[in-house]
Amino acid sequence: MTYSNANKQANKQANGGADTVFAVVMALPRLSRSFTGLLVETSYLIHQRTFSVSPVAAAIQKLTRVRVVDNSSLGNTPYHRSPRVIHVYTKNGVGKVGDKVLLAIKGQKKKALIVGHKMPGECMTPRFDSNNVVLIEDNGNPTGTRIKVPIPAQLRKMEGDYSKVLAIASSFV
Repeated sequence: MTYSNANKQANKQANGGADTVFAVVMALPRLSRSFTGLLVETSYLIHQRTFSVSPVAAAIQKLTRVRVVDNSSLGNTPYHRSPRVIHVYTKNGVGKVGDKVLLAIKGQKKKALIVGHKMPGECMTPRFDSNNVVLIEDNGNPTGTRIKVPIPAQLRKMEGDYSKVLAIASSFV
């Protein structure tokens, strides 16, 4: 009789019916190894599916969908198409926080100011879940009276006439 068989018989006599507990305890290492393999494979598949290298997510450029975050009537009434950027007022055609863009919204052309984007910026700048803009008039005054989401504090330091946009902001990040 081997040592493990003698150990099993001794456990049966001492515990009565606890040999099933012993069998489960002995099987746990094998089960954990098989489940670990399944978890690794599943996480690998999920990680592989979410990987993207599209240049569209790089910055705000032409045909980028944006979200209007002020309480203007044009930006808040529901419409079947989301607003899109049709022009970026920079030299390279790429918009960052603080740049002006021209939007196509509900069949109209409106100027807007970028107050947040998905692209990770330089050190200590916030990254947002959506590309946020505030509608402005031609002279730079905001169309709405309140901004519903936090805007980056770096807008305070930038050159330009953003004082009226900063005045209607509810909070800064």
